[in-house]
Amino acid sequence: MGYAKRNLLVSASLAVVLIVMGCGQAVLDETTETTEAQGPVAPMFEVDPLWPKPLPNHWILGSTIGVTVDDQDHVWIVHRGAMSMNARNETPVVNDPPIAEECCVPAPPVLEFDQAGNLIGHWGGPGEGYEWPQSNHGITFDHKGNLWIGGNGGDDAHVLKFTSDGQFLLQVGNAGGNAGSNDTENFGRVAKVFVDGEENEAYIADGYGNRRVAVLDADTGAFKRYWGAYGNQPDDSITFRYDPNAEPPQQFGSPVHCAELSHDRLLYVCDRSNDRIQVFDPEGNFIREAFIAKQTLGSGSVWDIAFSKDADQTYIYVADGINEKVHVVQRDTLEVLTSFGDGGRQPSQFFGVHSIATDSQGNVYTTETYEGKRVQRFVYKGMGPITAQDQGAVWPSVSQ
Repeated sequence: MGYAKRNLLVSASLAVVLIVMGCGQAVLDETTETTEAQGPVAPMFEVDPLWPKPLPNHWILGSTIGVTVDDQDHVWIVHRGAMSMNARNETPVVNDPPIAEECCVPAPPVLEFDQAGNLIGHWGGPGEGYEWPQSNHGITFDHKGNLWIGGNGGDDAHVLKFTSDGQFLLQVGNAGGNAGSNDTENFGRVAKVFVDGEENEAYIADGYGNRRVAVLDADTGAFKRYWGAYGNQPDDSITFRYDPNAEPPQQFGSPVHCAELSHDRLLYVCDRSNDRIQVFDPEGNFIREAFIAKQTLGSGSVWDIAFSKDADQTYIYVADGINEKVHVVQRDTLEVLTSFGDGGRQPSQFFGVHSIATDSQGNVYTTETYEGKRVQRFVYKGMGPITAQDQGAVWPSVSQ
């Protein structure tokens, strides 16, 4: 091949490369511009209206007040059973005498579902060696494969630990024994437990009677430390009604509804009736706080939280049982980005959305108390642009 011809081919090839590179850069620029044009993004979800599958044995749920996900992505819930049901209309078959032939019967308190929504395990209730709560509340799977349950009944001053198949392991505190927020032997109507695998410590959201976070040795149950709002010593003599326009209260309200530790070892506490999240280090040193739906009165807006499943836990999902939605919060700023859900009884609507958890794939699970009485699954659909502050019901998109 001649020198001139070779030069011509090289020049042509170079031109083609430059054109391709130019087109590629144009596509990249267009993609960047499109992303920038979309503005802020957040995790997006769609409800799975067919999850879980119907329960067997004519079983039904009462007020469903706890959800957790284990290391196999099995979903566990706890509910209150007959005490939260209308005997005439919900469980007529167990009336004395029965007024129905077949339906319905309260399901066992603790239920385990697989990812397909099949019920694969169940147990719970009074047994030998422990005091089952008057009003069980919250369920947490720990790093050793065990489950913790609290209770917010009038005499519930204890927490319980079981194996995953329901074998009793530990009771801390004694029913009827609560002596207030500075008691180091009993609790005051515990809302929820979180177990830190790194230090083998259990953080107790304590609770509906007490107004503190308490920390225990997760094996022995020995008290290690406790604190109130802003790291203050709890003072039960201080009473107040939340006022969104006043200075923030220096004590937790009732209930202290969750205490969740992030991977970077920040403890996020649900001060439910005061509409706020307070953040601490594991020793109880106050770091910051933020209000969610600050004008909410009554039972408050911050019922429970769960972290997103990315390595940085970039987002917090906040269950809000008064405004009937899940807030999506940027964790580092505690800014509400968007929300999903609405009041109602259809899938992706709520009646008393109470507890929340995430699985390893980023899916979200919620439970509902009062007359909601169910668990729902919201499928993670990836990141998407925030097109509305309140998304409402997130129904599955229709395939074309």
